[in-house]
Amino acid sequence: MKNNIMKQGFLTGLLVFAVCSANFAQTKGKYTNLFDEAKIKSNTKYLSDDKFEGRAPGSKSGEAAAQYIADELKRIGVKPANNGSYFQPVSLVAVKTNPQTVLDVGGQQYKFGDDFVGSTGAQIANVKLAADLVFVGYGIDAPEQKWNDFKGNATAYKGKILVMMVNDPPATTEEPNFFGGKGLTYYGRWTYKFEQAARMGAAGVILIHTTDSAGYGWNVVRTSNGSWRFDVARTPEDKTPFLNFRSWMTEDTARKIFTQAGKNLDEMREKAKSRDFQPVNLDLKAKLDVQSETKKLDSNNVIGVWEGGDKKLKNEYVVYSAHWDHLGIGEPDKNGDKIYNGALDNASGCASILAIAEVIAKLPKAEQPKRSQVYFFPTAEEQGLLGAEWYAKNPVFPLAKTAANINHDGANFYGLTTDYGALGAERSSLEPIVNAVLQERAMTFAVDERPEQGSFYRSDHFPFAKVGVPSLSIRSGTNYVGQDKNAAQKRFEEFNALHYHQPSDNFNENWRYDGLVQNLEVSLAIGLKVSNAAKMPAYKQSDEFAKAQPNRK
Repeated sequence: MKNNIMKQGFLTGLLVFAVCSANFAQTKGKYTNLFDEAKIKSNTKYLSDDKFEGRAPGSKSGEAAAQYIADELKRIGVKPANNGSYFQPVSLVAVKTNPQTVLDVGGQQYKFGDDFVGSTGAQIANVKLAADLVFVGYGIDAPEQKWNDFKGNATAYKGKILVMMVNDPPATTEEPNFFGGKGLTYYGRWTYKFEQAARMGAAGVILIHTTDSAGYGWNVVRTSNGSWRFDVARTPEDKTPFLNFRSWMTEDTARKIFTQAGKNLDEMREKAKSRDFQPVNLDLKAKLDVQSETKKLDSNNVIGVWEGGDKKLKNEYVVYSAHWDHLGIGEPDKNGDKIYNGALDNASGCASILAIAEVIAKLPKAEQPKRSQVYFFPTAEEQGLLGAEWYAKNPVFPLAKTAANINHDGANFYGLTTDYGALGAERSSLEPIVNAVLQERAMTFAVDERPEQGSFYRSDHFPFAKVGVPSLSIRSGTNYVGQDKNAAQKRFEEFNALHYHQPSDNFNENWRYDGLVQNLEVSLAIGLKVSNAAKMPAYKQSDEFAKAQPNRK
């Protein structure tokens, strides 16, 4: 009896081993063995070391991290892309709001950090405001949706502080695809809301934060906006409107302010879901004396180029990107750690793109890509995609000749998966290329499980998309080989709650690299197919970015 049980256990073990081995064989690609796991590990660990002090843009330690990436490109044999330099300077202005700043609303005072956070967009040290508060619902003007929260006189919002909700108006049974349905559109992003309010002549904006609407807690808002905030430095010729105050408040603070106004926040939210919504003057005056530290500084995008092998197509480009910056030194956590190392976000992404560059350099001449490969490491992503926006406005390589952007922000350190995520694939003719690569590896496409968070608008591929370059934001798969089906969701929730934009985003010696390499191998295969295709990818005519697309011959 005992021997039979042991035999059954042995056979079961063999079966499990065979299944796992089969899964591994399915997910191992043509280029897998060319990736150096040890080098990926060492680069991730090195770039997230305390000595770089969280890689803040423009800081001595942050720019040292950028220099390290440039040195790695040189070691690999990748040429400098910007007139003989690996660097593209980005002029920035940084402001740090005094944490003693108080928001006075009708005589009630609210504390910076606990109740609200914010900074000035005026790029000066001292800004005083005394303005009426106006609730404008979602703060959206979208003609194609027949939606406008700014009704009435166009000058009615000039000099006011606008209170608004994040995200889009919700879809309905009658209009299931309203504002993208479950998926967030750019109208729902805080960047759009600040831009639109500035166009309306507002003095400031206060966004109402909720964990559900943002996808993360107030701790992330506080650490992301409670220290230095950056903007691209304005020139005298730049007439782009700006806000004197850009801020967020907790839901609890919002409830108190609406109560002061004799309003119910939940009732106001409900009314804001209708096209008939009318802005509400809260009959409250908000006063702020914003005292800030300011500094002008130069940071750098890092850019290298690997020349394509085809005489004609080498003048077209596939761009791989990963931002090198993080939040620098900020508010200490409960352990006293105040260095925001950003190991996962995004030392891992930088190590990933360097690994792709190294593999391409190893390919034999017959397998070299026809189009040129650009390795792009933008600065100031955490400040609002500033480095990538700068490049999109000042491209080193013509946008009309840029075939695609493949962006890595984060990595998979938890094992092999049977699927692969690429946000934005469905928007362009990159979709069949992605599907072909996955089919070759017996893998499936991982759909966006959290479309309401608008991840497509939150990393450095987005500025490329806005100017019409077909773009992918690479995500880890969600179905881990030999692991619980809910493993990916659990890890996402844990990272978001405990480590995202926190000092605890540190390097972990227990991370594994097989899943990361698997992910990179698929990205590389996609990039090579794009590089060797007869035509460059193009956006589908129905997509929101099709109109911005340069003429593709």
